[in-house]
Amino acid sequence: MDTDVALVERERAVVNAFQGGFPVAARPFEPAAAALRARGVDVSAGEVLGTIRDLSEREVLSRFGPLIDAEAIGGTAVLAATSAPDDRVDEIAETINARREVAHNYERDHPELNLWFVVSVADADRVPEVLTEIEAATGRETYAMPKRREFELEARFPVDGPLSDESLEIGPGADEPSSSDTPADASSPLSPAERDLVLEVQDGLPLSETPYADVAAAIDRDPDWVRETIRRFDREGKIRRVGVVPNHYALGYTENGMTVWDVPDDLVSEVGPAVASLPFVTHCYERPRHEGVWSYNLFAMVHGRSEGECRRRIERVRETVAEYGDVRDDDWETLFSTRILKKTGIRLTERVEANTRPDTT
Repeated sequence: MDTDVALVERERAVVNAFQGGFPVAARPFEPAAAALRARGVDVSAGEVLGTIRDLSEREVLSRFGPLIDAEAIGGTAVLAATSAPDDRVDEIAETINARREVAHNYERDHPELNLWFVVSVADADRVPEVLTEIEAATGRETYAMPKRREFELEARFPVDGPLSDESLEIGPGADEPSSSDTPADASSPLSPAERDLVLEVQDGLPLSETPYADVAAAIDRDPDWVRETIRRFDREGKIRRVGVVPNHYALGYTENGMTVWDVPDDLVSEVGPAVASLPFVTHCYERPRHEGVWSYNLFAMVHGRSEGECRRRIERVRETVAEYGDVRDDDWETLFSTRILKKTGIRLTERVEANTRPDTT
């Protein structure tokens, strides 16, 4: 299946290759191009840069740069759901969306819980307060579904062409060894300088030959410090990866289904990784049940370029779950997304500020 946008072979190679990683180097497009040439794609550093710049301008790519793990930076994001009657869906959605703490809101095809939204706050203790206020404003009960275990969060959307089955996964520092022997500490608060770095790169890197030097100039830091800090953040988990993030709708991935499964609690630790290992599963989590309302504890998101492809992939998820026991019809459901009601991304500013230690210099 092809994409919804016309891409030449070089563009397809770049989209496929760098979703899993990108070098953190003084001139990163040079090792990136060398990695492509080693796999039979004849391209120069300038052509890689120009391709990413052009794909970004055409909105084929949503961003280029570090993908920040918001929870590792500080605060929390919690998935929640509520039920909106058909004649009140828009009204209730507008009330929910008006909350600045709500980052995403989707309408999903489900007879009961049809609005699914994400509450992002700097202080985890505020989640119940926000949900209580939403309940008071809408007159509808909400159900928090916080992540208990993460089995997969690696959205990759390949296109037909070079490297469609291979992400290069050139991690930070692939060409420059780390100069630090300090153990990774994901729980450590940010220094003021680290805070400035996170806020500077949260929307992506400059599309120049020397993006890390440009970031360093913007925050008045040494380029070596910027690169080493990004590498360390990668080791600590504050950054999931550096690379390109495609606009999956532009690539033709217009269908998605949130599959939910009632898995025996003592089997989740086995079933979760098995489902997460399927290459088309982009998110896979264990979440809590809500007695009498919601019986599912394993969530797996599946994307496809047609409804048929999406359903075939969902069937493969069902087959995988069935390897661990019988799967009855009432043991699972698929909630297809029908509308994006809000999608602003996770706002990091408040969360970063709340997790920054005082400047002692």
